[in-house]
Amino acid sequence: MPVAVSSPIASVPSGSAKGAYSTTPHKKDPYEYQVGLGNVFQSEAIPGTLPDAQNSPQKNKYGLYAEGITGSSFIAPRSESMQTWTYRIQPSVAHQGFTRLPDNPDLESCFLNLNKRVHVSPTQLAWYPFDLPEDHTRTDFVDGLKTLAGNGDPTLREGLAIHMYLANASMDRKAFVNNDGDMLILPQQGRLDIFTEFGKMMVRPGELCVIQRGIKFKVRLPDGPSRGYIQEIFGSHYSLPELGPLGTHGLANRRDFEHPVAAFEVDQNDWEIVYKVAGELHSCSQDHTPFDVVAWHGTYLPYKYAMEKFTYVGSISKDHIDPSVFCVLTAKSKQPGVPLADFLIFGGRWDVSDNTFRPPYYHRNSATEFMGLIYGPYGGRSDGFQPGGASFENGFCPHGVSYEEFKKATEADLAPTRVHDGTLAVMFETSMMLTITDYAMTRSGKLHEHEPKMWDNLRANFLDHLDELNLNTKPAENTGRNKRSRVEAE
Repeated sequence: MPVAVSSPIASVPSGSAKGAYSTTPHKKDPYEYQVGLGNVFQSEAIPGTLPDAQNSPQKNKYGLYAEGITGSSFIAPRSESMQTWTYRIQPSVAHQGFTRLPDNPDLESCFLNLNKRVHVSPTQLAWYPFDLPEDHTRTDFVDGLKTLAGNGDPTLREGLAIHMYLANASMDRKAFVNNDGDMLILPQQGRLDIFTEFGKMMVRPGELCVIQRGIKFKVRLPDGPSRGYIQEIFGSHYSLPELGPLGTHGLANRRDFEHPVAAFEVDQNDWEIVYKVAGELHSCSQDHTPFDVVAWHGTYLPYKYAMEKFTYVGSISKDHIDPSVFCVLTAKSKQPGVPLADFLIFGGRWDVSDNTFRPPYYHRNSATEFMGLIYGPYGGRSDGFQPGGASFENGFCPHGVSYEEFKKATEADLAPTRVHDGTLAVMFETSMMLTITDYAMTRSGKLHEHEPKMWDNLRANFLDHLDELNLNTKPAENTGRNKRSRVEAE
């Protein structure tokens, strides 16, 4: 039987209040976390394990092995350098080789038009909630990955993929490593108990979790079957958006991001490590657990964030601020000033703008939008937009609220109003055009196009004013000739 060992953060100065450095476990989340996105962290499950003032001593304490992990190039600017040193019972090279696994037909990585398994949609699309696996089919987190849309290809180090995970079984002696990209994971139903090389995280609906490229993890399902959304980015890492004139606070604040503390298990049984490489799955066997890191220090490690902590900003006079003010995390593309992906959320907040059409105005943006719903209603988005479902608009596809929502908004008393209480909607917004997979278009059985009839009553009200406009137009004298401007219906 494996023996699991963990401890509070060993880097807390003696005599200091622990709460200043870490969170307090509670019933729904038994784990402790270090706080602050972008910090340099260190953690020891056994105090005194980390070497003093160096990374790779001739001999480590307790016979541990030093293993470095880099998440950026060696010569990256100091502000962008991402690396971590781990001190583990056995190094990752102690394995028995790789075996190619059968393809998962619902998992996609190449989103270029040359791939006949992906499709372009000029119109809006929507999906009813995706079904969880049948009880008689054992499906863990890795087995349950289903790709919906994406752009680029991981071999190009540019692009992204949007997946659902649909699982009903915990991973046992099995771990997963995504060599293709960083994964932003959003449970929609059921918590995820995630064991990473750096420690444990309990992630509930309403929280996000980021696990970077190359990091091993396994997922248990403490609440039974689980469903959720994943955005995977191939050529970049997530970071906080710049605040500009907002100043130093607002949106998602660094102190609210939580990182695991060191935890390890002693287990000399057979394990399977599944690697995703350029969309292919490969299995690696070893005779010991991969979760044997006793201590670590660095900057390249997973984290989670409770989205209810987001500080919303918006107009307090008139009109709308751009939707970028709802951005929690962003990822750079190779083009300066143009994000590869922005992750946005929409939840409970005040709407107080005067003389303003308050719902999202009708628009055609250059960005592509892919939305999911974690909980609550999100009226006017489309017919059938429900938690566990999705909706999509490619760049420049015109969209906006239904006629009913438009009519209600134009006739409403514009008093200060709470909007989206009890709701959490998420959006994956990208500057790239997305293609849609075979699974999303056909095999899921959940696709339905937005019903265009929802806008049929948006008639040309302007035509009701033609007589008024003609009567109010007077003749104009110009060099002896009368000119009359008339507006006539065709």
